[in-house]
Amino acid sequence: MPVPKRKTSKSRRDMRQSTKFIRPQSVTSCKQCDEPNLPHQICVECGYYKGRKVLSTKNDRGVKRMHIRAAAAQKAAQKEDQHAHGEHDGHDHSSHE
Repeated sequence: MPVPKRKTSKSRRDMRQSTKFIRPQSVTSCKQCDEPNLPHQICVECGYYKGRKVLSTKNDRGVKRMHIRAAAAQKAAQKEDQHAHGEHDGHDHSSHE
């Protein structure tokens, strides 16, 4: 079995082990919403990465759902308004006596 020819100096040993410490994790801020974010990661809050929208967030889905419900309510109100004014689909009640 090979054996080192000389004792490793304290300086050489310490230089080799100098990279074994735990580094603090670097944190950047998102350019869109200024939330703290890890580098090279999609922002969880706004869904942007490098200035492009790449992820649909929970807030985005809520806004979209709200628009769909508002459109459906508006359609229902229009149908109700047509029904109240006697505008029915396809037939007229004035000729029936």
